[in-house]
Amino acid sequence: MDFHRSNSHNMSSISSHCELPLLLLLLHVFLGSHFSYSLGTYSNQTAIPTPCRPDQASALLRLKRSFSTNGWGPFDDGSICTLASWQAGTDCCRWEGVRCGDADGRVTTLDLGECGLESGGLHPALFELTSVRHLNLAWNSFNGSQLPSVGFERLTKLIHLNLSSCGFAGPIPEGIGRLTKLVSLDLSTTIYLKDAFDDFYVIESWSSSSILREPNIGSLVGNLSNLKYLYLGTVDLSGNGATWCSVFANSTPQLQVLSLPACLLHGPLCGSLSGIHSLTEIYLPYNSISGQIPDSFADIPSLSDIVLTFNFIHGWFPPKIFQNRNITTIDVRYNFELSGSLPNFSSDSILMNLLVSNTNFSGPIPSTIGNIKSLNRLGLAATDFSQGLPSSIGELKSLRSLEVTGAGMVGEIPSWITNLTSLALLEFSNCGLSGEIPSSIGNLKNLTILKLYKCNFSGTLPLQLFNLNHLRVLYLDSNNFLGKVELSSFWKLPRLSSLNLSNNKFSVVVEGGDNSSSVNWMESLRLASCNISKFPDALRNMYRVSILDLSHNQIHGSIPQWTWETWNHMSILDLSYNKLSNIGHGSILPGDISFINLSYNLFEGPIPIPGPNTRALDCSNNRFSSIPLNIGSQLSSIAYFKASRNSLSGKILPSICDASGLQLLDLSHNNLSGSFPSCLMEDTNFTSNLKVSCALQALDLSYNQIEGQLPRCLVSCRDLEVLDVANNFLNDTFPCWVSMLPKLQVLVLKSNKFVGKVGPSILGDEDSCEFMNLRIIDLASNSFTGTLQNEWFRTLKSMMAKPSNDASSMEFQLDRKGPTYQFTTAIGYKGNEFTFTKILKTLVVIDVSDNAFDGPIPSSIGDLVLLSGINMSHNALGGQIPSQFGALDQLESLDLSSNNISGKIPQELASLNFLSMLNLSYNDLEGRIPESPHFLTFSNLSFLGNIGLCGFQVSKECNKVSPNTVQHHSEKKSVDIILFLLVGVGVGVGFAIAIVVTWGVRVRRRSEEGTFLCWKKLFFFM
Repeated sequence: MDFHRSNSHNMSSISSHCELPLLLLLLHVFLGSHFSYSLGTYSNQTAIPTPCRPDQASALLRLKRSFSTNGWGPFDDGSICTLASWQAGTDCCRWEGVRCGDADGRVTTLDLGECGLESGGLHPALFELTSVRHLNLAWNSFNGSQLPSVGFERLTKLIHLNLSSCGFAGPIPEGIGRLTKLVSLDLSTTIYLKDAFDDFYVIESWSSSSILREPNIGSLVGNLSNLKYLYLGTVDLSGNGATWCSVFANSTPQLQVLSLPACLLHGPLCGSLSGIHSLTEIYLPYNSISGQIPDSFADIPSLSDIVLTFNFIHGWFPPKIFQNRNITTIDVRYNFELSGSLPNFSSDSILMNLLVSNTNFSGPIPSTIGNIKSLNRLGLAATDFSQGLPSSIGELKSLRSLEVTGAGMVGEIPSWITNLTSLALLEFSNCGLSGEIPSSIGNLKNLTILKLYKCNFSGTLPLQLFNLNHLRVLYLDSNNFLGKVELSSFWKLPRLSSLNLSNNKFSVVVEGGDNSSSVNWMESLRLASCNISKFPDALRNMYRVSILDLSHNQIHGSIPQWTWETWNHMSILDLSYNKLSNIGHGSILPGDISFINLSYNLFEGPIPIPGPNTRALDCSNNRFSSIPLNIGSQLSSIAYFKASRNSLSGKILPSICDASGLQLLDLSHNNLSGSFPSCLMEDTNFTSNLKVSCALQALDLSYNQIEGQLPRCLVSCRDLEVLDVANNFLNDTFPCWVSMLPKLQVLVLKSNKFVGKVGPSILGDEDSCEFMNLRIIDLASNSFTGTLQNEWFRTLKSMMAKPSNDASSMEFQLDRKGPTYQFTTAIGYKGNEFTFTKILKTLVVIDVSDNAFDGPIPSSIGDLVLLSGINMSHNALGGQIPSQFGALDQLESLDLSSNNISGKIPQELASLNFLSMLNLSYNDLEGRIPESPHFLTFSNLSFLGNIGLCGFQVSKECNKVSPNTVQHHSEKKSVDIILFLLVGVGVGVGFAIAIVVTWGVRVRRRSEEGTFLCWKKLFFFM
């Protein structure tokens, strides 16, 4: 298992009580240590003869009475520190963990770190120790209580404060920000990486439900100019927006260690951070940091560690950072858009951890990596061209971790891999490697993590694999392994806790093996697409399992009752794409499961109510018939709820208004009827002072029987990106008020009873109806009327220019700790109804078909150069086709059929090379159809009902041949040959025209219709 910590402490005192120290040891091995100031340094100081003051002893005794020594979490066997020496009438300066000053008897050091004590809150007696300079209460549990709002400001002499992994929650007191002498501040929670997928990870801690927060980081560090070591791991800093970086740059000039893992940071890295020349560690993993790594980071003279794994960083990794002679750790893994290349390395490099796997790094992997004898962990990416691993890596005998990703990595697993006998982690993923797993893999006796997934490995699993007795994590998913595999054979691995066999070509036998003691330690089991027809017997004894994926199998019947009784620690449960018909549990699902996927089964009856800690529930594509009346109140913590394509009926329940935390709601393709509940129709007056709280990012109620108007309270959903209410009975006017939603990208109102004009109600008032970010607007099959306004289409700015560093598709992810869900929508495209299960950002569509619009087609649509589809058919539009449409070079589909359009087809349309669907039928068009080779691919169906058109496609000869045919580069050679023939032979003009037309058709259509057909056309034109 791959473990990460926000900082490192001496945990040897806990090792006899729990398994956690072993996990922390692995952390030290795999990820390096992030040290905070150790207060244990003071435990060996010689006691001075001056006894402690009575007031100091009294305060300590009151503090003692607030603690319990029964133990908690990793200290289940009881606290390590009994505080037995803390007795009234004795010198407190000699008590366990206590040291006093030189002459005054005042306490200067209180070190109870890693004692395993427990308390309901921090006792205020602590703040009577006003001379304390070193305070360490790390790894004592305060059970989610808040830090006292007052008291810390009294500890004015404090230099080192360590409250890490104490389970505090709530705001950080302002008093800590007034401790101007602080050199070291640790408010972090130790975390470890429990599991990592391609797009998300799972981190855990002993106090995961207790989170400190600091919405104003400036108030915490603004006065801490002496601070050198700062550890805030898991503290919620999301309220600081993108300003967090500049705050540190401006407030902490002496900072050496900046450790902010899993702090919900977002925004870019600021170049001003490099102004802190004393920085040695930049440790910012598990956040949502975007943008590029500033080049100036290479100029930080003391920088030794830069850890940015699991963020959204893009651009080019600054190559000068590799030249920094002090660098020992570079870890930028899982930044999939981050590019770069590795330089040649000299033998004097002191790099210990070089990790660029799961990035977009490219170029050859230098053989000079073998010169870095100090390497402990190596992660490589090869994305662009085929190559193998340099054999020089096999000479790195001290290497303990090797991770290789990228489609450019081809061949087989190198034979020299088994020479790396110190390896504890070996990963080949998302790569082009093939062949069988060599039997020599069994020589890597120290392996604890083996990940061989999403490559092209084949054959059967070698028996030697089951001799790796230290193995904890084994991923073999998404390959081409064959045969039949006994699940029980993996229980021979006594320490296995995470197993993934999904998506191979073998069948997994799940009977038997449930009595093995190793089953009890399983935490993650993924068996998707393993041809399983029942729940594995071993699940009966998997009391610790937190991730279970049995999707895409043939499991039928009920979910066994014993599963719900066993799954006390479940976090992610995926039973989708099976044949299950009964939940096998009460109406409320267990509360600790964060992500539940029950989609694509045969479940019936009422939808189960998620527990209080559930974040995502997918019940789509089943046979559920009803929603419990009180489900809204039960959805208070849920963010993703999908129940589409069921048999739900009745009205939308008023309790849905209580689900204020919902971010994605999909109830589409059901039989819901009636109007929206009154609580959703409150008159908000469209002001920012709203009664209704709304976190929605996507709302899909399409394909139901809902009546009435759109709920006006949607105007409070400032994060809404997708609104789809298609195929209902809504009776309303065009919702210009929806333009107040700044992030709206998809608006689908088709097949309802909307009436009136589209656009602002007052001409020239476009500001009241600007859809700046809209990419898809579908108004088809309503009763809209009037003229489409030129000015209104000019407000669709996102259809004109693609935003920089935009994601490729519209996705929903609660955070990087959870699965990614794709936004979906069903719209008309290329003449058919398409359900887009993944909305690409390149999909830009306007559909106003089947209404009663009249007047000319707005020429300003030609400015929307990102458009891929336009459908304005079945209206009463008149005038001509705007020649400006020729600028829509991304256009794939154009339907203007069944209107009153007149005039000629603009020659500019002939240059639209991506146009694959064209329908201009049933208008009043006339003149020659453009004769470009591309237009020749459209059949007569594209032009039916236009009796004035002539040309090859409608089999009607034009009276006069226009010389303005569009020639492409591919036809240039052919035309040159024809001109040569005309000059050399001197034939007549009429025959020359016949040859030109025939030659163009023959080159374009030879593979489609054959040479014989082309010659027939030659005779026709003659």
